[in-house]
Amino acid sequence: MPEVALAGFVEARADRATQVAEELGVRAYPTLDALLDDVEALTIVVPTPEHFAVATAAIARGKHLLIEKPIAATLEEADAIVEQAARAGVVVQTGHVERFNRAVRAALPYVREPRFVESDRLAPFNPRGSDVAVVLDLMIHDIDLVRVVVGGPVTDVHAVGVPVLTPSVDIANARLVFASGAVANITASRVSRERMRKLRLFQPSGYLSLDLGTGGGMFYRLREGMDPALLASAPQALEAFMEVIPLQAPEGEPLRLEFESFAEAVRGRGPVAVSAREGRDALEIALRIVHEIERTMPALRGVPGAMGAPRDADP
Repeated sequence: MPEVALAGFVEARADRATQVAEELGVRAYPTLDALLDDVEALTIVVPTPEHFAVATAAIARGKHLLIEKPIAATLEEADAIVEQAARAGVVVQTGHVERFNRAVRAALPYVREPRFVESDRLAPFNPRGSDVAVVLDLMIHDIDLVRVVVGGPVTDVHAVGVPVLTPSVDIANARLVFASGAVANITASRVSRERMRKLRLFQPSGYLSLDLGTGGGMFYRLREGMDPALLASAPQALEAFMEVIPLQAPEGEPLRLEFESFAEAVRGRGPVAVSAREGRDALEIALRIVHEIERTMPALRGVPGAMGAPRDADP
């Protein structure tokens, strides 16, 4: 990024800080305050329980922030970040990187009031992030995407979840009902044999199928002038009444695009791609799902990290 200079980083573990500084040739700052002295903006990638403390310290110094998802550990902390940033006049972007996925960027121009959305995000087990329920670890990506494509408030939530390899919920399914009547069915698992990141949208104009893993997809659209009576007369090939449109968008590594959008927003050259308020709203739905799973599976109550509250993590 030619107009951005990397000042350095803060890492609480001295041995790890030394290793990264030597390998990448970047400065390891001894404290957060020391880093804040030298920067105009920073990205917060510490464990979720530490997001609030780092964010509030940076906002108090007038620094712009890109905060990884989820924006905070609790809704109260998220609300405080939103309010403090507004008062300080700083940019806060939430790190929902799937917004920059090529398939999502290609599909958005064709999205027209979807009535049903189905999302599947499956991954092999990885200890990283396993101290919280899969809802906050993985599903929150899709909660954000569903909110973008459907729009409007969520009026009802039904959810189930199961711990398999950890005390936390490792597989979860949520059904979200929106004020418009649209429904989204979201499944997330971190104990699958293979990776899958797919999003399907059904709307009056057709059907969109997105593969977030490859960045590709298709839009199946009803052909203009199609006579519905022909469908009843005899079996028809899909191509006879549907137009198949490959979904295409410019190449771009999502993480780089996210950083570039943040830098442009800080300079005042563009909008904030995923605002703090949007990050807060995605967290609210995620926590509603967590609470619904807890309600339907009382055995999980009181288990540290089983639902939404992360266990202690090394900052």
